[in-house]
Amino acid sequence: MELRTEALKVLRMAEPRRKADETRQLHQRWHGPDSLLTLDLELALDTPADLPGRPGLPVLVPADQVPRRSPFTAEGRAALLHAICHIEFNAINLALDAIWRFPGLPAAYYSDWLKVADEEALHFSLLQDHLASLGHHYGDFAAHDGLWSMTERTAGDPLARMALVPRTLEARGLDATPPIQAKLRQAGDLRAVEILAVILRDEIGHVAIGNRWYRWLCEQQGIDPVAHYPLLVERYKAPRMRQPFNLEARRAAGFEDAELQQLLHSPGA
Repeated sequence: MELRTEALKVLRMAEPRRKADETRQLHQRWHGPDSLLTLDLELALDTPADLPGRPGLPVLVPADQVPRRSPFTAEGRAALLHAICHIEFNAINLALDAIWRFPGLPAAYYSDWLKVADEEALHFSLLQDHLASLGHHYGDFAAHDGLWSMTERTAGDPLARMALVPRTLEARGLDATPPIQAKLRQAGDLRAVEILAVILRDEIGHVAIGNRWYRWLCEQQGIDPVAHYPLLVERYKAPRMRQPFNLEARRAAGFEDAELQQLLHSPGA
């Protein structure tokens, strides 16, 4: 069995719990002492029409049509946690997609993204279980598709993918999580605060992986990573980043001072 082929199989699975479980099992199989998984860096895989595999619910709507969520009512708190759960489900998909889609990269790249997929699957499962304790399930509320949309737009360029998915869209979570934790703590949902602490810790590592491989790809192509980033933002119509920024978490994730200054002085920041 070959790792990239297996990652594509899991990516096509629609049932969320099964996808999360199979993702974690794939990670365990890869690192097992008697693993039968191989890695073919040059294997050409056809793109299936059914990507990503996902359930019929939640209903997907434009981002501006997703209602604002207050954590200070039971329903509002469930809706807020559902939105984060949806992000984590899509994050499983994007990590699996990063594994199968781009051949010819160093073996460490695929190992890194399998680790990301495993941790995103854990995050999804933690949130799904907590939602159940609140009387709700993944799919109960409408959601938007911004994370996967950018994954699709960058399908032809691993450099753009690293720049605009982990180190742009996922990095927004580094900024957003502490204020959400503060509100959930005020609302008395300490279990949700604990889960978000796990997610924030791991997401710093995920953004760092995006930074590492973005810079590696830039180096291979003789590109200045700082100067090239705003060009990619324009080319792929990435969303503008807005303050406040969690500069401490972003530094821990590997952003350099020049990149943070670029972020702070970007249009709309």
